[in-house]
Amino acid sequence: MMKENKELLDAKFEKLKRLKEEALLGGGQKRIDAQHRRGKLTARERVEILIDKGTFREMDALAHHHSEDFGLNKSRPLGDGVVTGYGYINGNKVALFSQDFTVLGGSLAEQHGRKIVKIMEIAMKSGMPVIGLNDSGGARVQEGVISLGAYADIFLLNTKSSGVIPQISIVMGPCAGGAVYSPAITDFIIMVKNTSYMFVTGPKVVKTVTHEDLSAEDLGGASVHSEKSGVAHFTAENDMGAIDIVKNLLRFIPANNTEEPPFNPNSDPLNRLNDDLQYIIPANPNQPYDIKTVIESVADNSEFLEVHSAYAENIVVGFIHLGGRSVGVIANQPMVMAGVLDINSSKKAARFIRFCDAFNISLLTFEDVPGFMPGKDQEWGGIIANGAKLLYAYCEATVPKVTVITRKAYGGAYDVMSSKHIGGDLNFAWPTAEMAVMGAKGAVEIIFKREISEAEDPIAKQKELEEMYNDKFANPYIAASYGYVDDIFEPKFTRQRLIDAFNILENKIDKNPPKKHGNIPM
Repeated sequence: MMKENKELLDAKFEKLKRLKEEALLGGGQKRIDAQHRRGKLTARERVEILIDKGTFREMDALAHHHSEDFGLNKSRPLGDGVVTGYGYINGNKVALFSQDFTVLGGSLAEQHGRKIVKIMEIAMKSGMPVIGLNDSGGARVQEGVISLGAYADIFLLNTKSSGVIPQISIVMGPCAGGAVYSPAITDFIIMVKNTSYMFVTGPKVVKTVTHEDLSAEDLGGASVHSEKSGVAHFTAENDMGAIDIVKNLLRFIPANNTEEPPFNPNSDPLNRLNDDLQYIIPANPNQPYDIKTVIESVADNSEFLEVHSAYAENIVVGFIHLGGRSVGVIANQPMVMAGVLDINSSKKAARFIRFCDAFNISLLTFEDVPGFMPGKDQEWGGIIANGAKLLYAYCEATVPKVTVITRKAYGGAYDVMSSKHIGGDLNFAWPTAEMAVMGAKGAVEIIFKREISEAEDPIAKQKELEEMYNDKFANPYIAASYGYVDDIFEPKFTRQRLIDAFNILENKIDKNPPKKHGNIPM
């Protein structure tokens, strides 16, 4: 009897083993080889590299579609084109799904969608990030509206998860049609050069409707979305590079909105002076300098993870550690368009601020801004509403907020860039700071228009008045006299003072009025 029982059980175990091995093969060796020829890893190879060795636990490996139409009944590949499960990255738990292009082109339909929804629901309940590795031909046409419904189920969970758990999308192949909206709702999108693309309608439809002849890369490749549209936050040279970005990003962000960001102990002295910053501000107020030098100088070990590095480069955003603490940085960039605020830079910074605020990451602002970009294109494009997004984001944020004015702080841009008036907790200035409604030239042309026009030498008179205006406003001392800046210090002390400031604010409690949600200008 025991022998018969053992044989019966061994047969069951053997069947399970065979099915698991079948699931591991995905679409088979030929399709795996084709994936490799495209310069892409398979879904399982990506998971293996991303997750700490031996920690991945797969779910629904034996799920498959149940469709009978259009020949699908002849093949029911296990896993249904997506690998889902949970594991650890650098010791931190994560949930993930990895679409398998070798199985039905990674197309999404009922079971494929259910698997993704299930792992997202577990992530929400357990408070862990979700990482989606996207490589799919889109909706499975053979399953019709059921495929569309599966997408919508995912979109709803993306939205409910927003601000609760971090959501990271890696686009490692095609992502087209309705499929693009799931990554678009997530917090960060990483694309791979030359092998990934995103668009709502593909090149063939575009050519039919608009007569534009574009390749997939030209229409929605990594360079397009990282430089022009701003859809992609990071780009990588290959799949391995994309995975490295995720691992690095997770060093700065918490598992969910109830936790603090991970602390990163390091050997960089807390009282280190920034001697390289002491003379970084040029004598000529119109001469640029690189704000990234300032950010890297104060950061622990000079490490700065920049976000959206190739988009709206007149503002810089990203993550640093300060005394081990994770901090989100927003900084005007004098090297690009003099650091002026425009539509794209306002949107870029506003979204980054809202992410940091949602996940308890303190905000550090370096300010050197001559104002908002003037002109018809900006006004017609909605600079008012888009600039208000940045203002709204800063006003709404309740995390610790520290501002350092390095040079210019002109006009409405002074107010918007986390000024004391909109809730900045600690606002500092270097002695080189200038705070005024506008620059000297424009100001004296308004204030002293008659005096200049009636002067014997209008040019000399204007220069004299500009010098007078600069003497009054091209310094931080009037603002300090009103308490609009809390202290003025030499640039070399910046790291010390910032670490002190965030230590003081670490237990800050601030809440917005009870409401369902605000109505941010869209």
